[in-house]
Amino acid sequence: MSQTRQTPSVTRRGFLAGTALQVSLTAASAQSGANRILVYTRNGQGYVHDNIASSVAAIRKMGSENAFSVDAGDDPAVFADATLKPYKVIVFSNSNNEAFTSDTQRDAFQRYIKAGGGFAGIHSASGSERNWPYYWSIIGGKFLRHPKLQKFTIHVKDPNHPATRGMSATFEWEDECYFLGFMNPDLHPLLVTDPSKLDDPQRAEYPRGLVGDAMPLAWTLRQDGSRQFYTSLGHKKEDYANPILYNHILGGILWVMGERK
Repeated sequence: MSQTRQTPSVTRRGFLAGTALQVSLTAASAQSGANRILVYTRNGQGYVHDNIASSVAAIRKMGSENAFSVDAGDDPAVFADATLKPYKVIVFSNSNNEAFTSDTQRDAFQRYIKAGGGFAGIHSASGSERNWPYYWSIIGGKFLRHPKLQKFTIHVKDPNHPATRGMSATFEWEDECYFLGFMNPDLHPLLVTDPSKLDDPQRAEYPRGLVGDAMPLAWTLRQDGSRQFYTSLGHKKEDYANPILYNHILGGILWVMGERK
């Protein structure tokens, strides 16, 4: 998880503080027929990827091309029942470490999921909330580590899903190949790789068996009456303009929204 020092970020665009936030989102929810998603990018204390602005810009573009509205920011105050209500999907885009600052916010997130709200996670989102098992179950696992950035072969496990439709059956990709623990046994794998092919001195430590000898890289879940999508791809900021990653994320978001089967 190569990282850069945290700096004030453009990801607060779309968020207002305090009462103004509530008024803004209440007005937004009144838009007739509007599909709205929340892109959340909080990294807690420490370091963040340099890809956040690129990921947010890509998702905004997806929204403009596919008739859904996008609010983006990193203020955990948004996690309250009233402010989450307008959103069909929450996307944790390269979030990391503590996503929330209180159990009240965690409870609001959990109620949102149990009420049928959709969830999608991108890349380092699996490193968020490392002490909260409910979050691991929703995103599909808990980030453990990754070997060095390198090229590896990706195999499409489910070619019929909107997040993989049109992909080559196998393709080469350069990224951080994430190893997750506490993986949800109910996940439906979309993309996998063979960890034995990685340049990874610690490869023997990875617990295999969930998908044979393959390691899941992207998947879907249906937990607590909600749909979830996660992809570990997306370390390099330039890849958010690559049609492979762009369409992969778009298909995942639309599936979570229920717009694609």
